[in-house]
Parts: sequence; structure tokens; C-alpha cells
Amino acid sequence: MPLIDITLLSLFIPTFFIVSLTPGMCMTLAMSLGITIGVRKTFWMMYGELLGVATVAIASVLGVATIMTKFPELFQTFKILGALYLAYVGINMWRAKTEIATDNNQSTQAISKRSLFQQGFFTAIANPKGWAFMVSLLPPFISQTLPLAPQLAILVLVILFSEFICMTLYATGGKTISQILVKNNNVQLLNKISGSLMLLVAAWLAMS
Repeated sequence: MPLIDITLLSLFIPTFFIVSLTPGMCMTLAMSLGITIGVRKTFWMMYGELLGVATVAIASVLGVATIMTKFPELFQTFKILGALYLAYVGINMWRAKTEIATDNNQSTQAISKRSLFQQGFFTAIANPKGWAFMVSLLPPFISQTLPLAPQLAILVLVILFSEFICMTLYATGGKTISQILVKNNNVQLLNKISGSLMLLVAAWLAMS
């Protein structure tokens, strides 16, 4: 017996890759961190985001999203707290007047890997559109005639691979922007751009 319907999988892969490539909160966060700390350090945020996305995907299929809809005020509070935290980070970036962090200087080392991991995880978990998307997208690609566990495992792996590739592309784009602006001595402008992107993510989260 096959583990998954190959026809459904062949449709799911391009569908989710296109969705992942579309600008959103996590992709904007990857670009912002790519600007400020470089691609290598941004990977820690990506790891957290991937864990969050996997959690959302699995929980959605298993029905946790149904429970969350019964307690919308709890999820709303969780979402607002996440937005406030990201806004705090964005404001600090906007106000910063020091040299932008790169992979080789000491300011990069001061950024906690744990903090980056938590940013990615929290952003993915607190994104209501992510929950709605997983609830609506995943079930149609799961065959009722095959075991659920292997199908879900394969679909989650596809999701994580697509998310990682797309976030890497966005973070690399942010790094390229930072290199151009640093060469032109526009470090403060660079800080304001990255701070604005972070504030955009916070506003996006609060209003979604």
C-alpha cells in the first residue's frame, strides 16, 4: 500500500511553494533579520519558524484549530502579545544609531540564538492566517483511503522544505540590501528600513 497519493502530492508541492513564496509575516521577518544580522544568524529564526509551522500544520489536521475557535479571546490575547513584542524589537531597530550588525562583528554575537528561535516560533504560531490556511489547504490533499500519519508526515516535510527555501531567499535579499547601503554609508537608513519591516510584521499580526 502506498504511503501517500502521488497525484495529490504532485499538486500539493507547487501549490504550497507558491504560497510560501508570497510575501507574508515570516518572509518579511526573514528579510528584516537578513538586513540586520545576516543570513547565517537568521537561520536560528528560521528553525523556530519551521517548528511553529509544523506545529500549526499538525495541530490543524488533528483538530486543535476547532478548539481555538471556541476560545477566540485567548488566541487574540496571544496574538496581541506577539505583536507588541515584535513592535518593541522594531522600535529598537528604528532608534539604533550604531553600526549595523554583520556576520563578522561583535554586535551580531550579542543577539541570542534562543531569542531568534523564539521570534520565529512565536510569529508562526500566532499567525491566524497560517492556521486558517492550514485548516483549509491540508485536508483536501489527504486521502481518506490511506493511513493519516505517513501522509501528514510527508506533507509537513514538503511544507518545511518550501518554507526554508523561501525564507532563505528573502533573508539573502535582505543581506544584499544591507551590503549596498553599508557601502554607501547609509547605516542609519538601513536600521530604519529593518525596523520598519519589523513594525510591519507587528502591525500585520495585530490586525490580521
